[in-house]
Amino acid sequence: MPLSKEYTEHTVFKKINAMIGFYEDLSFLIFRFITTGTSSAINIDSYVYSSIQGTLESIRLILANGRINDSYTLLRKYYDSCIINIYSNLYLEDNCNLNNFIVTKIDNWLKGKEQLPKYREMSQYVRNSTKLSTINLLLHKDNRYKEIRGRCNDNTHYNYYYNILLNDNKIYLENRIKVLSTFSYDIEQIFILHLAYLFYLNQHYMASTDYADSMDLGQEPQKGSQYFVAPFIQKIFNDFIKSKRIDIAEAIKSQTDMFLE
Repeated sequence: MPLSKEYTEHTVFKKINAMIGFYEDLSFLIFRFITTGTSSAINIDSYVYSSIQGTLESIRLILANGRINDSYTLLRKYYDSCIINIYSNLYLEDNCNLNNFIVTKIDNWLKGKEQLPKYREMSQYVRNSTKLSTINLLLHKDNRYKEIRGRCNDNTHYNYYYNILLNDNKIYLENRIKVLSTFSYDIEQIFILHLAYLFYLNQHYMASTDYADSMDLGQEPQKGSQYFVAPFIQKIFNDFIKSKRIDIAEAIKSQTDMFLE
């Protein structure tokens, strides 16, 4: 039985395409920022974001083939990747100083000498951070992320027989579109969580190349151009945060010196 037009043209695929494009552009944009606190000569997040881009491409491919159950397993991986990324950034910021220029825990992880803590420990570290307290209060004012995590786990571990059926694209399921819409909501909310933490913690990641481009050309940079926001950042901010979570949008804007509209 072929997948219905309602399935193949669902808005989730447009959302995933936008997310893929964002991570690809962000990976390229931030490559110029060296990650302090490690011995790496490059920005370690650049490859994290290109890896996340790959995970989202896999989700798109599997979801397009009607395998919602497998897609949820990869969605949990995407969720984990977001928390790992924020944890590593936050831990470096908390522990890197003039007396501790190399943060051993993260540097050893980069070199394959040490694993990061378990997911729960990293998640709690982020949740308990005073630096992120404003964003944490907004993100976790309800149980949406607990429920999303639960759906990811249900599908990963086959907690219900229905989860098994969601991986069979040949049988008729009355609620298939409803489940797909739930998946669309879940991936969007995880994306918003990542953007909220990321923009709040690393405002320089939003910067356009205008200032650096002028310096490279030996020209006087336009006044204030160091605070210009990259156009693709502004677009993703408008499309996913301002339109869905205006409370988070206002919190980020109040925190940053960047010219974020």
